[in-house]
Amino acid sequence: MAAFITRRSALTVIAGSAGFASRQVRAEEKSGRAIYPVAVPIYQSQFVADRAGYFKDAGLDCKLIQGGSGVKTREIIASSQGDVGIGDVTHPMQLANHGRAGRILLPTDTRSGSVMFIVRKDLWDQGITTLEKLTEWKRPDGRKPIVSVSSLGGTNHVWSSYYMETMGLAEKVTWIGTGNVDTMLGSLKSKQVDVLVSSLSLLNESQQQGWGTLLFDGTDEAIWNKYIGGKVPVTCHFTVQSTIDKDPPKMQAYVTALWRAAQWIKTHSPDEVCDAIEPYVGSTSRSANVLEISALQKVADYDGVIDAASFARGEKVWFREMTGIKPLTIAEVVAPDFAQAARKAYPG
Repeated sequence: MAAFITRRSALTVIAGSAGFASRQVRAEEKSGRAIYPVAVPIYQSQFVADRAGYFKDAGLDCKLIQGGSGVKTREIIASSQGDVGIGDVTHPMQLANHGRAGRILLPTDTRSGSVMFIVRKDLWDQGITTLEKLTEWKRPDGRKPIVSVSSLGGTNHVWSSYYMETMGLAEKVTWIGTGNVDTMLGSLKSKQVDVLVSSLSLLNESQQQGWGTLLFDGTDEAIWNKYIGGKVPVTCHFTVQSTIDKDPPKMQAYVTALWRAAQWIKTHSPDEVCDAIEPYVGSTSRSANVLEISALQKVADYDGVIDAASFARGEKVWFREMTGIKPLTIAEVVAPDFAQAARKAYPG
């Protein structure tokens, strides 16, 4: 495979197979759109599939589009303006509940990598060093503490709210969605929010800038196992059944490319992965991104299988009042055949 070009070089160069550079092959490519919520490394499998040329290898002329949040990504997929989205597994479940037949195509992780509670540094210095102390504190105007997530109903909201519910604290804070990386960090810097729930790259960035520090690490394996119980699919590639029905070979091409990307990530160092995805994650520093990629590799799902046990563990989080999702069976929402075919074609 050709070396990746960093953003410090020519970002327009995309690594790919020389055999797919001919006009004949390009004429046969199917156009497509893959949607990701915000510019952070957790969505790296889409980025690698693009940069490594796996989409093109699969016969796709695929454009990657930033949706702006998990909820917006879901809406784009529901409206068929995008073929494949990446986000929390609750997004295809929400679609299924609303008659859109959402389908999980490929899981990307086994626990969440974006449930780090980042508290304002000035509050930490005042002694707000636990979630319990946070909920006992009031803002100067007497209001409850404000906890920011990328989008209400998105990944970090679903899982952070479950932790808070289990501790009996969820109703003692105000939840708001603040959007992409820049606005999330800006809201913490400007003290418009008191806690930001996100990933390691944003924690590192806020620490380096002196805006925030770690309050509670919901990504820690011991904490995860205490509250969740073990492996659970958290983030996934998803679509709707109508998109599958429209062109099954095209959907297979997507899943095969994304499967190959996951296997590439498995066998490369965090620095190499960062080189590959750097054009997509420029809002945070390289050091922060490398740290997050290191953490993501520890929680990644390199098997691409959602089994009955992991689905059952997730049910208590997915199917509760906060999400508003009516219970679904694994057969109603998971479409495993594409991943099975990809594994057969490219054994991990």
